[in-house]
Amino acid sequence: MAMAADKPDWAFPVTDKVQPSNVVPDDGKPKSAPGSSKSYTRAQVDDLFNAPDWFPDIHPPMPTIVANGHAPNVRACGSCHLPTGTGHDESAYVAGQPVAYFIRQVEDYKSGARKGSGSMATIAQNITAEEIKVAAEYFASVKPRTWVRVVETDTVPKTYVGPGNKRLTLPGGGNEPLGRRIIQIPEDEEIVLNRDPRKGFVAYVPKGSIAAGEVLVTTGGNGKTVQCTICHGATLQGLADIPPLAGRTANYIVRQLFMFQSGERAGSHSPLMAQAVQNLTIDDMLNIAAYVTSREP
Repeated sequence: MAMAADKPDWAFPVTDKVQPSNVVPDDGKPKSAPGSSKSYTRAQVDDLFNAPDWFPDIHPPMPTIVANGHAPNVRACGSCHLPTGTGHDESAYVAGQPVAYFIRQVEDYKSGARKGSGSMATIAQNITAEEIKVAAEYFASVKPRTWVRVVETDTVPKTYVGPGNKRLTLPGGGNEPLGRRIIQIPEDEEIVLNRDPRKGFVAYVPKGSIAAGEVLVTTGGNGKTVQCTICHGATLQGLADIPPLAGRTANYIVRQLFMFQSGERAGSHSPLMAQAVQNLTIDDMLNIAAYVTSREP
């Protein structure tokens, strides 16, 4: 079983204490997006109680809890997870999640059974049952879409972790060996920093990891784990109240597998994952994530 010392830092990005000195500061001017009539300053984009909505026509009308939350302790769901539910590398891709599953996760954060996110724990302690239901129904109604492009490689751009735990390309460029990591960065940094849902991410994974993950996901790897397809469906798009995995964020998948194994993620349904994760190495988790993220959502 993985212990705390095994925690893969690359999958759990934390804002670097020292930021690159050559990062261009925000100029404070309103930003625009091609095809959108909206404009927002970076301060407005980062207002966690008013989710920027660049393209209202690509998702259902947002209820108040998704668009605004309620200050001071319940952030707008759409700020971190975006109105499209696709989220960023540091948050969950929640579009198309079953209502019962969504509600159960918030309840687990509230009870303390699920850890790993202080902001979600605070939200769960302060959100109402009706607001949880409304948010769950909203995101269940949003159609999932391709958001992460998986690329097998040996080298990756040099990166740093910026504010909000966002991994970004190091100014000045340069490459470095990938090793046994997943490095996920925006396809277009400005778009991601503006919480604009037009473009998502590229996940760089080691060569051969997609094929290795397919074996684990579809066969169990000669008894090393349980076939993911048994519970999550043949196409990994979920069954009943079991969540979809296909096309979801790679590092998020690694984080969840690690936390199920370490006990940080518990709750009423966690025993179903116990057998699946008990013998997995971090490398197995990486391979599984590479494969499931490469699938069509």
